[in-house]
Amino acid sequence: MALGAQRGVVLGMTFRWGASLFFLGGVIGLLAAIAFARMFASILYGVRAGDLETFFIATLTLTVAASLAAFIPARRAAKVDPMISLRYE
Repeated sequence: MALGAQRGVVLGMTFRWGASLFFLGGVIGLLAAIAFARMFASILYGVRAGDLETFFIATLTLTVAASLAAFIPARRAAKVDPMISLRYE
């Protein structure tokens, strides 16, 4: 913002950075969960190896949590006064 960026641009850039980290981790985690599902099916009661409902609920819950975790710092970054940030640099 100190170099002329608008609040919406800063908010979007910061949120996209956090969302891209979540997306990468989510894809890796989902692939690992599918790969290890058969091994854990014998340990977990009532969960089948290909239980799509469980995968969907877990992915949805983590998406909501990661979206909040990315949005809160993005909002704070968009509210920074440019003069204050320039003084600390």
